[in-house]
Amino acid sequence: MRQLIVLGFVGFLAQLIDGSLGMAYGVTSTTLLLAAGVAPAAASAAVHFSEIGTSLVSGISHHKLGNVDWRTVMILAGPGFVGAFAGATILVNIDGEMAKPIVAGILLTLGVYVIWRFLVLGGRRPTFKGRPSATFLAPIGLFGGALDAIGGGGWGPVGTTTLLSSGRLEPRKVIGSIDTSEFVVAVGGSIGFILALGHSGIDWGYAGALLAGGVLAAPIAAWLVRHLPGRVLGVAAGGLIIVTNSRTLADSFGASGAQVAAIVGALAVVWIVAIAWAVKHERAARRAELAEQDGRAADELELA
Repeated sequence: MRQLIVLGFVGFLAQLIDGSLGMAYGVTSTTLLLAAGVAPAAASAAVHFSEIGTSLVSGISHHKLGNVDWRTVMILAGPGFVGAFAGATILVNIDGEMAKPIVAGILLTLGVYVIWRFLVLGGRRPTFKGRPSATFLAPIGLFGGALDAIGGGGWGPVGTTTLLSSGRLEPRKVIGSIDTSEFVVAVGGSIGFILALGHSGIDWGYAGALLAGGVLAAPIAAWLVRHLPGRVLGVAAGGLIIVTNSRTLADSFGASGAQVAAIVGALAVVWIVAIAWAVKHERAARRAELAEQDGRAADELELA
């Protein structure tokens, strides 16, 4: 029971991050399930089944707040479904012990990308240039869906970051559209897993606990998407993913307990420093914003 409560909290936190940043539900949840000893295919299956509910509630919440571009959702969803179904089939047919370091490596890479996106780039978002084309969106959907099923996460890191960097859709609609289309991707991955694993190969308790926490967080995250400092939350999520998967990789390659502890400890220190740096720069950015607003107000008073 205690483990299910912890997983419910994980689902809540992961969906809070995902609904606010457009990424990291699957990566965060799968990372922690792998750390708890769950096999890669079973972990990804549990996450995808829970995502059917969380992404549905998240999509409805984003739609109500005007955060969804439905044309983008419709184009992404089909290829995403196909990619997720194929990715689930591939993962189930890989030996569990061989798959664990591969999946951990994928998650670690995604974690580094999340950190880079929100720490190095400071969460900057490009200028809106117009709506993305079908030829641009379809490959993103196919690749993102496949990576999502194989790695237990990847739809958000691939879709959100690519769309944001392209500048073809305003940021809140990027996040809302990616979260909404994830419902179809979760269905595709889930069908692939249930056909390959069967009912007995999926831990429904894990899926239910993640779902319960995620459903509670989804409406909150949709509302917070305009208010949370993405830089700080993104760095925190990325650091958690890196630290946890580094431990899994070190274990897989036969590192001793002392070596694993040293690696995890060093990365944890870097993670804390990165969060502190992000908080510092977020505060500096807000002060600069307020100063700019005060300057504009003073100029308007002088003109009056």
